[in-house]
Amino acid sequence: MKLFGYKGKFFSRVSCHCYIKVVPKKREIEYISLANDQSKVYIVSLPLLLTLSRIFLGPVFLIVYLYYQQLGITLGWLPYILLFLAALSELSDVFDGALARKQNKVTELGKLLDPMADSIFRLSVLLSFTQGVIQLPLLLVCVFFYRDTIISTLRTVCALRGIALAARLSGKIKAVIQATVGFFILILLIPYSLGCLDIAFLRALSFYSVLIAAIYTLYSGMEYVIANRSYIKKALSLSR
Repeated sequence: MKLFGYKGKFFSRVSCHCYIKVVPKKREIEYISLANDQSKVYIVSLPLLLTLSRIFLGPVFLIVYLYYQQLGITLGWLPYILLFLAALSELSDVFDGALARKQNKVTELGKLLDPMADSIFRLSVLLSFTQGVIQLPLLLVCVFFYRDTIISTLRTVCALRGIALAARLSGKIKAVIQATVGFFILILLIPYSLGCLDIAFLRALSFYSVLIAAIYTLYSGMEYVIANRSYIKKALSLSR
């Protein structure tokens, strides 16, 4: 790796105008921009990298589920690979928050991206299940999509107006229910792949478990708006 000196320090060149410096003790990456002789440092912390990883895991899950045959994956191995991806996403969700608090790197950007990354991955899982073996109704999955879109939009608008909307317990319970339902369906794929579970029964169990999650998701969305209605009104009035 070729190193370049700048202001008494050494960096690895990643482009004609950008250099990268890894800081192990701080567990962060500093990107040094040297364009126009100006030094700009952009810090990407490990918790933020973990959050961003969930955004990329969503499309990976969808591609593996839909195109496993083209990827050379057998039906017997498919549930285990999908379970691994889902577990990886949930673990990153646990550790990014814990690391951010431990390193005192809790940021407003992180607060916005964390629930957004969760939604992207879990919606990717549910959208995947509208195809292939599971065949969930698309309208049922739209409940999750519109709830998360509306809440994310409200949180972003309020954040831009300097008003931070705190997470609600109902939202955390909603996330746990969605994750549990996702794992439940993936686990059901194991006996199905072994020929021990009828496809009609698999689809029925999947539908009713997601229906329960959808009902609670609607409740959590309404509870969030009602609990924060005064802050939302204030933020919307400031935008006029």
